[in-house]
This record gives sequence, structure tokens and C-alpha cells, in this order.
Amino acid sequence: MHRFIDKMVGFASGRNVLLFFIPSLAVYFLMLFHTIPGVESYAPGMKIFDLLPGGYSYDYAVELLSALGNDGRKEYLSRQLPLDFIYPALFSISSFLMLAWLFLKRYDKGSKIFYLCFVPIFAGIFDYLENIQILFVILNYPDITKTQIVLSSAFTLVKSGLTSLFFLLLLFAIIRLLVGSKSTKAHSHEKG
Repeated sequence: MHRFIDKMVGFASGRNVLLFFIPSLAVYFLMLFHTIPGVESYAPGMKIFDLLPGGYSYDYAVELLSALGNDGRKEYLSRQLPLDFIYPALFSISSFLMLAWLFLKRYDKGSKIFYLCFVPIFAGIFDYLENIQILFVILNYPDITKTQIVLSSAFTLVKSGLTSLFFLLLLFAIIRLLVGSKSTKAHSHEKG
């Protein structure tokens, strides 16, 4: 595990962060402004599963899938989910590299803080578990069970929690960098 972290941290450069971050952002915006509204247009006033960070009930899932109708469910399967199977990998890798790159500016390479870079990786794993479960739910509709929805909702909750934790870590890393930079500059002025 430590060797893997060393390799990934060694790969963390501004250039490599951008290499994954730009496509990740492109896919995210494509989903946010095109495919998600496209699916939701079949069920006005309702949010798709991915956009319910607090989870959802069996009744809500049945109501959503029913409101989407055959065409809406087809749109979910053929347009939204394919992109949502690309996005978690791009998000996970770019976010891991971004944290590692920022941490490298303030911490030694062997620091245990680099284990926190795995938070977006786990968020991505739970995003995939959520997507797989949503895929099964849509394909099995109307024969869906409460267990399927409980699982799907749980994966959504964990993904959302880990994604929020990543953004807190990112904020911490940026503040740490800025505070560190200011104190370093102030210290160099005192010497001069």
C-alpha cells in the first residue's frame, strides 16, 4: 500500500492533475447541463437518484421510475448512465492527484496525510456501486425490491458523504498551502 501511494504521489504534478481534471470537468458539465436535465424532463419536479445525496425511499424510486416512463428510463440507461460510468474514474484519479499535489507542497512524501488521498478513490468506488445498482433497478422495473432500493440509496449516501469529505480535504489543503505560503513569505521578509 505504501509503495502504491509513493508511485501515485510521484505521479502528482500540476500537468497530470490537469490531464485528468479537464476531462472530468467536461463529463461532469455534460451530465449536469445535458443528460441529467434530459432524463429529468420526463419526470418534471423530480430528481434522479444520483442527485439525491440524502438517499431515497422505495416509494420515491417507484414514483420516479413510473413518472419517467419507458422513454425516460431508456434515456437514463442510454445517455446518463454511460457517462456516469466514465465520470467516477476521472473524478477519482484527478481528485487523488490534486490532493497529493497540494499535500506535496506542505508535507514530506512519506507523511501519513497522503492516505487521505484515497477518500475520492472510495467515493468513486461507491459511485460505481450506486450506478450498477441503478442499472439493475431500471432494467428490472417494475419488478424491483425494497432491498435493491435500500442498497442503491445506501451507496448514494456513502458516495455523497465521501465526496463531501473530499471537498473538505481539498479546502484544508488549499488553506494549508496559502497559510504556509504566507508564513514562509513573512519569515523570508524578516530575514531580509
